[in-house]
Amino acid sequence: MSASGGTKAIVAALVANLSIAVAKFVAFLFSGSSSMLAESVHSLADSGNQGLLLLGGKRAQRDATPQHPFGYGRERYIYAFLVSIVLFSVGGMFAIYEGYEKIQHPHEIENWYWPVGVLVFAIIAETFSFRTAIKESNALRGQQSWTEFVRHAKAPELPVVLLEDLGALVGLFLALGGVGIALLTGDGIWDGIGTLCIGVLLILIAIVLAAETKSLLLGEAAGLNEVKKIEAAIVDGDTVTGIIHMRTLHLGPEELLVAAKIAVQHDDTATEIAGAIDAAEARIREAVPIARVIYLEPDVYSETEATKGPDPEATPGGPTHNGTDH
Repeated sequence: MSASGGTKAIVAALVANLSIAVAKFVAFLFSGSSSMLAESVHSLADSGNQGLLLLGGKRAQRDATPQHPFGYGRERYIYAFLVSIVLFSVGGMFAIYEGYEKIQHPHEIENWYWPVGVLVFAIIAETFSFRTAIKESNALRGQQSWTEFVRHAKAPELPVVLLEDLGALVGLFLALGGVGIALLTGDGIWDGIGTLCIGVLLILIAIVLAAETKSLLLGEAAGLNEVKKIEAAIVDGDTVTGIIHMRTLHLGPEELLVAAKIAVQHDDTATEIAGAIDAAEARIREAVPIARVIYLEPDVYSETEATKGPDPEATPGGPTHNGTDH
C-alpha cells in the first residue's frame, strides 16, 4: 500500500484499539458495565477492521494476470466495504442488543473506578490515533473540507480510519456519560441507554462508509482537476486538434484508466498519428502519474457529428438501440 493509503494511521489505530479492547474487557469483568462490554467488542471489531484494511492493501499490490488484466487495485475498496459490514453487525447491532438487555435488566455498576479509569485511558489512546489520522489526511485533502475529503477520496483507508476514530471517541464519551449518570443516580438503566446510543452511532457511521465505498466499487471517474490536466495534455494543437469524447475510471486508488476519441487532421499519415498518440500518452502520464492505462482512438472531427451531441452508446448503461433504458 502506498503512503497515500494511510498505513501509519491504520497501524496507529490498530495498536490503540487492541490495547483499549483488552483494558475495556478487564473493566467489564470487574464492574459488570454493559457499556464496557459493548465498547470492548467495538474496539475488538475496530482492530479487525484495521487488519482488513492492511490485508486489502497487501492483496491490491498483486501483479495483473490474464484473468484480471487491470490488476487488483479495487481489492482495497472491497475490504473497506467489508469494514462497514463488520462495523454495522459486530459493533452496532451488538451494542444495541446489549443496551436493550441492560435497560430490561438493570443492575448497579460495581467497582466504578475500573470503567471510569479505562474510559479515560481509552480516550487518551483514541485521541492519539485520531490525531495521527488527521495529520495523514491533511497531507492529502488540500483545500477540501473534511466532508468533501471523506466523500471524494479515492483511497478508502484514511476516510475509514477517520470515521472509526471519530465514532470511537464519541462512543467513549457516551459510555463515560452513561456510567457517570448511572453512578450518580444509582440506576443502572443509564448504562444501558449509553450503550444504545453507542450502537446507533456505530450503525450511522457504518451506513456512511458503506455508501461511500459502494460508489468506489461501482467505479468513479477521475477528479475534476485530473480531468482538466488530462484534457490539456492530450491536445497539442498540431496533430491532435481536440477531444471528441473522453472517459476516465479508477481501477484502484492510484490507478487510472483513460479512454478518449481524439480529433486529428484528415490528411495526417498513419505514422504521424501514431507518433502523436505516443506523445499524448507521455504527456498524460507526466501530468497525471496515476494514469496507468491509456487508450486513444484517432478520428477526424466532423461538425455535423458534433451537433448530435455525445454518443449515448459510448457510455456503458446508456440507452439501448430501441431508445429504452436498461
